[in-house]
Amino acid sequence: MDNAVVIAILAFLVVVALVLVYLSVRVVNQYEQMVVLRLGRTNEGLVRGPGLRFLIPIIDRPLKVDLRETFVEVPSQRTITKDNAPIDVDFLVYWRIVDPLKSVLNAQQFSGMLLGVATTTLRAVIGDIGLDEVLSKRDQINELLRVKLDEVTERWGGKVTTVEIREIVPPRDVQDAMNRQLSAERTRRAVITESEGTRQAAINVAEGTKQAEILKAEGDRQAAILRAQGFSEALQQIFSAAKGIDQKTMALQYLEALKALGASPATKFVIPTEFTRLIEPFTGYLEKGMGGRAGASSGGGLSGESGGGAGG
Repeated sequence: MDNAVVIAILAFLVVVALVLVYLSVRVVNQYEQMVVLRLGRTNEGLVRGPGLRFLIPIIDRPLKVDLRETFVEVPSQRTITKDNAPIDVDFLVYWRIVDPLKSVLNAQQFSGMLLGVATTTLRAVIGDIGLDEVLSKRDQINELLRVKLDEVTERWGGKVTTVEIREIVPPRDVQDAMNRQLSAERTRRAVITESEGTRQAAINVAEGTKQAEILKAEGDRQAAILRAQGFSEALQQIFSAAKGIDQKTMALQYLEALKALGASPATKFVIPTEFTRLIEPFTGYLEKGMGGRAGASSGGGLSGESGGGAGG
């Protein structure tokens, strides 16, 4: 056999081997699963996970399914609310494949089918809700859409994880009414805030006045208490000093006062009645002294003068 023929046969065999290796070896990524169609049929046992996978050439046909979460953007849709108000709504639907076998056998183009279902479901959901609720309850609408879409996509092997409404555009007249309402609400809050500030200021002024009056009254009370205490202490000191003065001392002081009065040029004097009681002991001494001296000189003379004085 010619060498050229041998080389050609060997080259052909190598090419065939390479082709068979290419057809029989597949690498499945971590985020993927591979569904194998063997002679056009498949089952749970022919679903392959991540790693190096071998196939039967020509008999097996692999289909890789991406398990990562993705999204579908639903463009702005004109819908009618329960109270017949037209609004434009656009939103995003996040989904992923949870059953690769169902996604291969039951859905041909999952994202396109999901987009169509999302559009019709949105109209059904918004049609059962009034305009005010649509504008104020976005989170509840998101959850309602997610539940309804998830029920439909379950048979396709997918799961809707999140629905997010991006924008709700109400009619022009509704927008104008909302702007007026917002302006009125801001005006109301400003008036309330201003009145609250005025009230608080008045309260603070009244509280300050009250505290000032209380402090003034407390100061006056403390001053009165101190004056009374000082007066009481002065009286106590006077009383203590007076307790040490006897009747004789007081009489001597009155005599000293009379001595000073006698030296004065005045002709009229006011003498308190207490003075007569204080000098009674001294009058007795004076009478005894004067009587003794008269008896030594002339006893009848003094008696005569006394009698004459009494008679006169």
